[in-house]
Parts: sequence; C-alpha cells; structure tokens
Amino acid sequence: MYTIIDIATTGGPFEKEGITAIVLSKHNGHEIVDQFISLVNPEIPIQPLALKMSGINNEMLQSAPKFFEVAKRIIEMTDGCVLVAHNADFKYRILRTEFHGLGYDFAKRTLCTMELGKRLLPEHLPDHLNNFVRALEIPVADIARSSGEAMPTEKLFQALLDKDQSNVIINELIKDAIQKGITPKLRDILEGIPSGSGVYYIYNAKGKLIYIGKSRNIKKRINQHFTGTSTKCKKIQTEVTTVTYEETGSELIALLKESDEIKSNKPIYNRAQRKSIFQFALYAEKDENGYLNLKLQKADGLKKEITSFASLAEGKNVLFKITSQYRLCQKFTGLYQTQKECFQYTIKECDGACIGHIMPEEYNRRVQEFIDSKSFEANNMLLHDCGRNSSEQSVILIENGIYKGYAYYDLKYPVTQIEMLKDILIPMQNNRDTKNIIQGYLRKGKLENIVHF
Repeated sequence: MYTIIDIATTGGPFEKEGITAIVLSKHNGHEIVDQFISLVNPEIPIQPLALKMSGINNEMLQSAPKFFEVAKRIIEMTDGCVLVAHNADFKYRILRTEFHGLGYDFAKRTLCTMELGKRLLPEHLPDHLNNFVRALEIPVADIARSSGEAMPTEKLFQALLDKDQSNVIINELIKDAIQKGITPKLRDILEGIPSGSGVYYIYNAKGKLIYIGKSRNIKKRINQHFTGTSTKCKKIQTEVTTVTYEETGSELIALLKESDEIKSNKPIYNRAQRKSIFQFALYAEKDENGYLNLKLQKADGLKKEITSFASLAEGKNVLFKITSQYRLCQKFTGLYQTQKECFQYTIKECDGACIGHIMPEEYNRRVQEFIDSKSFEANNMLLHDCGRNSSEQSVILIENGIYKGYAYYDLKYPVTQIEMLKDILIPMQNNRDTKNIIQGYLRKGKLENIVHF
C-alpha cells in the first residue's frame, strides 16, 4: 500500500515551516481507495513566495483545523503504507517536524517520484513536478480546493506504476525511515546552528578540516549534507564530529570567504573548488577586418580576460544578454556560426557589422563600452550590503581595482571616510576568483549600495 502526499507550506526558515494544506491519497497499487484533503491552520503567517506558489492566504486558514486536529487522520491514512511524494525528502521532513512538535515519532518508508521518474522517464526532465505535468499532459488541481480532484503527484505515480509493472525499480528506490532521519550524533551537531548566511567548516574526529561551504541558510545546507545520499554526503555523515560557522550576513562576503578558505586549507572533500571555480572566460580579439570579437573560451591564465563564468552555459546566457544590450553581432560573439550574415540581421535585430554595414570604429566603441563596464582597473568602490543583524551593514573595499577586504559597521555610526574603514577592515587576498565572484555578484544587482570614490 502507498500513501501519496501533496502539501503546501508557509515557507520560511528551516524547520520552522508550517503546513497550510494537505492531500493524502491511499493507493493499493492499482487505484485510489481512500483520500483525505484539508486546509491546515499553521498558526504562523504565510511567506509571500509560498502565497504566490500555493494561492493559499492567511484569511483562508482562519477557520481551518490546526495540525493536531488532523494528525490522527494522517496516521490512519499512512499506517502500513509507503509515503509517496515528489521531493519526498522535503515533505517527509515537514511531516516529521510537525509530529515531533506533538511528541510523536512519525517514521515511514518513503518513495520519491522525482527519483523514480529519473529512472523510468528520463526524457521528461523530472527535477520539477511541472515538467512531468506538462510532458505527460496531467491536469493540474489546485491544492487549495477540497473537491476530491486527483493531484498531479497521484497521476504521476500511476503513470510510473504503469511503466514499472513488475515493481522492480519501485522496490529498489523505497527508502527506510532510518535512512531518511538524522542520527542522534548529527542531530546534536545541527542543534544551535543558525539559519543565516555564512561560511561553515566541517571537521573529523582528528580535528582535521574536511569540508568548507557557504550558504544563505547555513542550517538548511548542513542538514542537506546530513540527509544526502551522494558519496560525498555519506562520507561527511560518517566522519563529521564538529561543525563551526561564521555568519556573514552578506552572501557576497560568504562567497569570497569560502573561495579564500578553500584555497588556503584545501579540504579533502572540496576537490572541485581548490582550483579556480571559473572555468570559462570572455576575451576580446581583433579579427583581420579590425572588428573586436568577443570570444567565450576555456580560461587561460596567460590571456587578459574581461570576465569569467563557472560554466559554459552561464557564459552563453550572459553573452546573449551582452550582445542584445550593446547591439553586438551574434556572429562576432560566437553565438551564431555562419559564413554569411548572422541570423539576427535577417530579422532586423542586428545592424550588419558582420557584412560591413557598420564600420569597425563604431562597432569596437560598443565592445569597449562593455569592457569598460566590467573592468576593475583603476576603480575605487565601496560595496555596501546587509550585515549580520538589522543594526549592522557590511562593506567591501575595492581600491585601484584590487579587492582589499571587508568590514562591518553599526548603522548608528556610519563609516564616512576611507581611512576609518581601513582601521576596521578585515584584509583578504585578491586573485582572479575574487574578481570574478564580485563581477558575477554585481551582474545580479543584489547589492544594497555601490559608492565610487
């Protein structure tokens, strides 16, 4: 027997989410034999993103039963059943947390339709439920309704059952409850770790630093290490004895610290990040006709790069935006391979540099305008961002194009002079990666304020 579950939550900090709606469908392997649908009053506000995703608002839940009022029915619906869900880890954790608050140990075997879909329907990109919904033409039901409509996960599970009629793959992917929970040792380590942005350090029994990471939610990220099933996660779970952390408030400072700490300490499970994390770079090369061509290539430390990217896909996405913003030619930026004019010219979105309609001087001026916008050379900047609490702000100093370090200051006592900032500055290493981390973050436009001086 299986119990298929769909839930909506309030969103919010890790392990502080509440359930706002739940749909349980008991399935005997052939058809649905029982169903329970209910809104749930979480007794905490719904976060804006969760409201947008589920369509459930606080007013709708005022008269809804609280979780303890539906808990017995949930136990009845799941008794002796494998819990089936898309992203089962998340939904199983939410249920366990709710029952833990009632003093009840809710332990079930689980089956994730996302993992199952990767094995049975790999062509449909199963990382997100919506991909299956569209690919399999599954009708979407609103979780806020209580009309008894079949939910997407229920329809998806039936499609997967039909695909694996012998249940060989399904039985292989069912996970025992003990695999899904956190051992007492790991639970004790997780206790007290904050949910803010920062850098964390994982040590083994000998006190050796084995992994460094950063996250906008340290607690959530460490929990993912402790519940993950990858080879690296399992090794961390076995070896970890201590986790320390440093809250940064600013995601940018966390990124910069993580990069610096990994290069300095070279933890065994950070192999992929010991070298530069930016494997592709953008270069400007003048062709035989005098046009500056932007080229996305494998990073070469001997050549002067404009900016770098962690992956080829990221580089191409940014290059498309650059080409559009600065009215450059897709042929000259390597995005469109042709011996003739680029496709954008044929649809009147390119002014024809590739066939000589724009002189090199004008075209190169546009390219140089882009290059100048990305250059740190001779730039003096203060990058202001959030601090570690509401009364604090962080600031990063870039002087003559060189990353000097970061500092925190009280909002009541703002830093008004560079010399004052230097007195409290935490110095950091300047290298190719720090430059590209800052450039990448600036592209996102997430900083609170940028001051040039």
